[in-house]
Amino acid sequence: MEQTIAPDLSPLESRVLARITEARWQDLTTEMVRTGQPRSGNPLDPDLPSGEEEAIALLIAGKLEAMGMSVEKYEAVPHRPNVVGRLAGPDGGPTLMINDHLDTYPAVEPEKWDKCDGDPFKATRHGDWLYARGTSDTRGNLAASVLAVQALVEEGVALNGELICCYTVDEEKDGTHGSIFMAQEVGLKADYSITAEPTAWGGESPEWGMNISVANSGHCLVEVALTGIKSHIWRPDTGVNAISLAAELIPRLSDMTFTHEVTELMGNTPPCLSVVRIRGGLPGEMQFSPDDCVLTLAVVGIVPGMTMESILGDIDGVLGSVLGGRNSVSFSSRQVPGSLFVEATKAVGADEQPCVSIRKAYGRLLGGEPRINRKNAFNDTIRFREAGMNAVTFGPGEDGWAPVNEAISVTKSVAAAKIYALAIMDILGLRD
Repeated sequence: MEQTIAPDLSPLESRVLARITEARWQDLTTEMVRTGQPRSGNPLDPDLPSGEEEAIALLIAGKLEAMGMSVEKYEAVPHRPNVVGRLAGPDGGPTLMINDHLDTYPAVEPEKWDKCDGDPFKATRHGDWLYARGTSDTRGNLAASVLAVQALVEEGVALNGELICCYTVDEEKDGTHGSIFMAQEVGLKADYSITAEPTAWGGESPEWGMNISVANSGHCLVEVALTGIKSHIWRPDTGVNAISLAAELIPRLSDMTFTHEVTELMGNTPPCLSVVRIRGGLPGEMQFSPDDCVLTLAVVGIVPGMTMESILGDIDGVLGSVLGGRNSVSFSSRQVPGSLFVEATKAVGADEQPCVSIRKAYGRLLGGEPRINRKNAFNDTIRFREAGMNAVTFGPGEDGWAPVNEAISVTKSVAAAKIYALAIMDILGLRD
């Protein structure tokens, strides 16, 4: 899909969009990708230290201040400031928040990033794609949102409502020190919120687009403990190897189904799980088969109505069907200590704001309609939706989360920035 400049653009809109160029977006994204890395890599693992987003937060705060925004920083813990910039409008006008996050996935194996010459934070362009850790999730989307606001400010657009830019920490660990802190402790409020996170589809295909994710699925981490009988490796007949039990169990867990009702916008992404860690055996005991093994499971695609209790019940059912009734074998399941259970959200109507204005801008610039879906992943939209805002997700990154050689389309990013700019003007209105 190629961008087309709508023939009905006003002179003001045309001037605003002319300020949003590939070169400006790429320069901004490249700067953001490098800043504060690798410290802002934030692993989901509850047993590993969190990232530190201070450097990128200060960079973003400075850019918002340079636009004339009123900027405040809010820290739940040291060196992890959430950044909030405001462009005030007349009292009584609507309030729109543009949101994104400042942490990224870690880059654990830099040698595999061949698109970036082995440096995951060296933004490198190949054709229409800019490669580096954080390009798609989510500093390329962040740059698109900042560039949209910058174009409005540079053109002197006077909005008839308040625009808030809220850029948070800790999103990769479910928002405890970021969006949860901002919504529940700081009391951040807005009528509408657009999270600039990946919703694009199509990859390198000429047929591509972006979804409006009007709802989000939830997720959780589950720990399964298996216990057998330790035995010497020369006498396996005298024991029950817990790792062998795990090997027997894993295929059944991977194929299991969960008890849930079919809900709106589920599409082809029913709840499912992945085994993400296996721990068994003790140092110094390689002469013996292990009697304990622990599996960590990631359950994703949680839909409304599913609870931690229902998920553990479903998993226990599989454990019992595979291992139940065996002598000298025991098993149990629980939520991973220190992890959060993230519930699914209810959908914002496609005929409500901010969807109406995003759809309108999308049609004017790209033609057709964006797809409406439930995003099968966590982002800050969930926390702001829980706080009562009409919060949705829309962004140019690919909804694929590449482990290495993460990339974002330049064309889609520029298109998204222009859509943000038009949607902001449409939602908040213009002062005479």
